[in-house]
Amino acid sequence: MRVLIRDLVQLATPAGREAPLRGAALGEVDVIEDAYVLCDGDTIEAVGPMRDLPALDGEVVEVDASGCCAIPGLVDCHTHAAFGGDRVEEFSLRAAGATYEELHAHGGGILSTVRATRAAGEDGLRAAVERHRGWMRAHGTTTFEAKSGYGLDRDTELASLRAIRDAGGVPTWLGAHAVPREFDDADAYLDFALGEVLPEAAAIAEAADVFLERGAFDATQARRYLTACRDAGLVLRLHGDQFTEQGAIPLAIELGARSVDHLEATGDDGVRALAASDVVAVVLPASALFLGRPMPPARALVDAGAALALATDFNPGSAFCESLPLCCSLAATQLKLSPAEALAACTVNAAHVLGRADRLGRIAPGYRADLVVLDAPDWRYLAYHLGGELVSRVLVGGVP
Repeated sequence: MRVLIRDLVQLATPAGREAPLRGAALGEVDVIEDAYVLCDGDTIEAVGPMRDLPALDGEVVEVDASGCCAIPGLVDCHTHAAFGGDRVEEFSLRAAGATYEELHAHGGGILSTVRATRAAGEDGLRAAVERHRGWMRAHGTTTFEAKSGYGLDRDTELASLRAIRDAGGVPTWLGAHAVPREFDDADAYLDFALGEVLPEAAAIAEAADVFLERGAFDATQARRYLTACRDAGLVLRLHGDQFTEQGAIPLAIELGARSVDHLEATGDDGVRALAASDVVAVVLPASALFLGRPMPPARALVDAGAALALATDFNPGSAFCESLPLCCSLAATQLKLSPAEALAACTVNAAHVLGRADRLGRIAPGYRADLVVLDAPDWRYLAYHLGGELVSRVLVGGVP
């Protein structure tokens, strides 16, 4: 099926074909006024101004986008969409003054979601991921990564990864998220996870992730986990510097990780190290806002030359937010990024984190026909309209 999106006020896409974008290139956006996009099946066939639209033969479904703008389908490269239950009671306690770390130490936090996720069963997890995918898609996310890590046993971890994969997500095995109650310490749990879960997890997941933080896993344990996952063929990612600097950035660079995510506690040395590396800095401003934490040093990272991506961190405890447009607003107002930098960070650079920048994250011939039509007269409303009802239409693989 060919689909023509016509009479767009603007079409905006990150410039060029390179990935990841750094420095000044992160803020370079190609804008076409009075534009069209022609899709052939799941691929973009042509883009350009309406005056250059050729006569089209055969059956073409036309979408009138008058008054609207088009941007690439958004790519959320860090979510925790496979979970059961909620943490609304914990949210209320935190609003009354309890800290995230205090809640975690008393059986709340991650471990409370572990209980609910185990109880959900595989059918419950499938329904949850599909529901959350719908929430994300309503906000323009056409590709999402999601992690396991709320099962922390063999069956629930594998069920989580299957649910993510079958919903069209990019599955990441977050086997080292927390230490479940049935194990005495982190090393004993890693013995189990690497021996009993990794062989099957590696057949489903594309990447592995670890929470390297005080009270979770230290750098020695994270190195052991990530090395085993790399040997099993998985791409490496890290949760790092969320609350404290515990060596996540040096470890990510040492092991050739694809990304290190969070970075709220990252100092100047970490910024310089990331800028000199191929590791992508994934910033999660909704999480920092939700927990009342300092924002990650995104402006410093971009100015130093680091590759930067932007994601929601959608999860039930520390970032119950599925909206990348809202994160773009936070990127502009709190992280001091331009709207253009925010767009590239959650399209082409996020696609790079997922190993898909050759076909996702841009509106250009040959790329997958993932598009978001914004009900706005200027594409920069993506960041400008805080929490607004922006998304008019979404195409995933050319299908409205």
